[in-house]
Amino acid sequence: MTSTASSVSSEQVDFSALLPQNLDQVIQGWLSDDIPSFDVGGLVVGMEEKKAKLLMKSTGVFAGKPFFERVFTLLGCTVEWEDGIAIEGDHKQININDDEKICLAIVSGPVRNILRGERTALNTISRCSGVATLSRVASDRAKSVGWKGYVAGTRKTTPGFRIVEKYGLLIGGAATHRLDLSQMVMLKDNHIWSCGSIEKAVKLARKAAGFSQKIEVECQSLEDAIEAATHGADIVMLDNFEPDQLRKDAETFKNKFPHVLVEASGGITTETMPDYLCKYVDIVSQGKLTQGYPCVDYSLKIIH
Repeated sequence: MTSTASSVSSEQVDFSALLPQNLDQVIQGWLSDDIPSFDVGGLVVGMEEKKAKLLMKSTGVFAGKPFFERVFTLLGCTVEWEDGIAIEGDHKQININDDEKICLAIVSGPVRNILRGERTALNTISRCSGVATLSRVASDRAKSVGWKGYVAGTRKTTPGFRIVEKYGLLIGGAATHRLDLSQMVMLKDNHIWSCGSIEKAVKLARKAAGFSQKIEVECQSLEDAIEAATHGADIVMLDNFEPDQLRKDAETFKNKFPHVLVEASGGITTETMPDYLCKYVDIVSQGKLTQGYPCVDYSLKIIH
């Protein structure tokens, strides 16, 4: 029998309140991309009022609810979520051998419009849920060893789809890191090489950022991190360090700059992440959380 037992966060936060005012415009762009010309299938089915069931077909964290709903709202349909079942952040365990899958919602409206939104809506929640599921695994692994820092995604997101993948990180319990180039200042190796030195780059960045933005510097060595912090960096990223060296250098750095955050990054996976964790590391970031995640399987079936 299909189980809805789950590891639901004790703090249910409505992250949909974060979504931007232009969300409808973004979603309309997705719909237009999928129907750039004639919709022959829509002609075939017509405008008769129908209902369809949203079914979750594989194990994972349910995420992407506001995107799914807005797709159908824009198409003149309504979505009725199943009370107590369609909870974002809820981890659903699906037995693939069961014919019965979890019904999360009923979509009602003209059948042509339901089918116009079907693939766009399913693509969105399958990917959002994939990010949330991988984020939950990573966050839980960090917690299991008693670590108190942040597991974060990166800016390695799909162009045009960033808002969904960043949302999935939050639902899964991870931090988003920077949302875009205008949020926080990150000075990477190309910035440093182009500017000439870490000192020059940090000082110039501070003139523009003022007091309202943090500055992070990507560092290739302990010496780089000390230079960055000395000249005003708020966060140092120890990039592509071996785990033993990272923990050693993070301790040395924190003893000298206890109020500067330390981020570990570069080739870290959920499997190797525990090797990097210690009380001197505040953040561990993984590009894989938004670049290479497995999708969760959903379907939308017309009730007949």
